[in-house]
Amino acid sequence: MDGDDAAFGELVRRRQGALRNLFRRLSRDAALADDLAQQAFVLAWKSIRTLKSPAAFGGGLRRLAVNCWLQQARAAARKQEWSFGEEALLERQGDLSAAGSTMADSTVAESSVAARLDLDAALATLPPDARLCVVLAYSEGMSHAEISESTAIPLGTVKSHIARGAARLRDILQAYGGHHAR
Repeated sequence: MDGDDAAFGELVRRRQGALRNLFRRLSRDAALADDLAQQAFVLAWKSIRTLKSPAAFGGGLRRLAVNCWLQQARAAARKQEWSFGEEALLERQGDLSAAGSTMADSTVAESSVAARLDLDAALATLPPDARLCVVLAYSEGMSHAEISESTAIPLGTVKSHIARGAARLRDILQAYGGHHAR
């Protein structure tokens, strides 16, 4: 059993950063992202004996992660805890306008951080399912079919979520001055 523990520990070490970043992109909450990542790894540990091929671990972990996120998003929607309104985005836009001259003088690294923050704020305005599809497509590099299979969302709906979500993100980021939109 010690060898199994050590091997699983190595799998966690290698994959925890990417998994936590996925959850942070989806939730915009570092603590929640860490909790969801831990939950996904616990589920992976419990189901590791059913894994048919060691090479399938990454895909299986990603499916478990998507399921953890969907459960969290559904529970939050039922409780109406999540407010994905545009107030925070509009506030962020005001902050960017006020800091316009400062941004012009900032370094490339600071500009990259600002772009990431802008994207995170823009992603927060998307409905949870659309945000999930967009993040899985663009951050995780999953195909539409893989997203459909992982999320149990019909393929046509996945394509619509991605197309509409990407268009919405372009519109929002264009409002930031166009330097992030392409």
